[in-house]
Amino acid sequence: MIDAKSAIEWLLASDPSIRWQVMRDLLDAPEPEWSAERAKVETEGWGAQLLSQQDADGQWAGGAFIPAGFDPQEWSENGQPWTATCFSLSQLREFGLDPSSDRARRTVELIGANSRWDEGGQPYWHGEVEECINGRTVADGAYFGVDVSAIVERLIGEVQADGGWNCERANGSLRSSFATTINVLEGLLEFERATGGTPRSRAARRAGEDYLLTRHLFRRLSTGDPADRRFLCLCHPSRWHYDILRALDYFRASALLAGTAPDPRLREAIEHLCSRRLENGTWPLDWRPAGRVWFDVDDGIDAPSRWVTLKAMRVLKWWNSHVQ
Repeated sequence: MIDAKSAIEWLLASDPSIRWQVMRDLLDAPEPEWSAERAKVETEGWGAQLLSQQDADGQWAGGAFIPAGFDPQEWSENGQPWTATCFSLSQLREFGLDPSSDRARRTVELIGANSRWDEGGQPYWHGEVEECINGRTVADGAYFGVDVSAIVERLIGEVQADGGWNCERANGSLRSSFATTINVLEGLLEFERATGGTPRSRAARRAGEDYLLTRHLFRRLSTGDPADRRFLCLCHPSRWHYDILRALDYFRASALLAGTAPDPRLREAIEHLCSRRLENGTWPLDWRPAGRVWFDVDDGIDAPSRWVTLKAMRVLKWWNSHVQ
């Protein structure tokens, strides 16, 4: 029999970035309690460890998207590097660094003053050209209190005819991709959470959601086959990659913001998620993107993952509270 209580205890014995979210999302602890735990992200554990790697100019690894002095051969041999500013910021957002903290505010200011995108030298908070990157920049900027409305307007103008987004649009692609779409949706949701959004951004987000929902989060619309078998594998950290748990966690957050019930088209993905649960109540890490990192936050492939388990448990708690 699955032991959910032991799984929660295992999560609570972890890092502050895990504990505060367990307290808020799984245990319904009062806000003063989980906020006090969240404040530790800045000074303890993974959050403090990542902040300790920050450059004096506010960046990480001396670059916006790739580390300074990076040799492209490393990418081909070992995978994309994940240590530069954009991925470090996204990880701090996932950890839950308090955006109102002095450290967070100073980081945002320094990045705005000093960081430029590798692609064209644009100021960091002006955004880049790829929809994937801009979606994450919107999410990070909105979370940390930056005005990213200009990037949002750009993304709205880049919606594909099928309702989603694709980084290959500039190269002629006329169809959306799951990965680009989830990156943009997360950004638009964070923007809406921070500002209320605009009629255009809310409409674009609904269209993007429908793109994923009509495909049951992982199927091709044309054949019904899985668009990519890896979408059914549980990944962390996601970086720019897509899997059904990332999508389910997004739809949970979206529904909570709107006060709506789960869409029934999520059921197939939910059932697959349930099928992957281990008897001890946890979920395994199926894969993680290869490439340079500051440090690992999971115990390895096929081992139980605290991050995957946290997200899966809160998704199922939300689903089960609405659906019998």
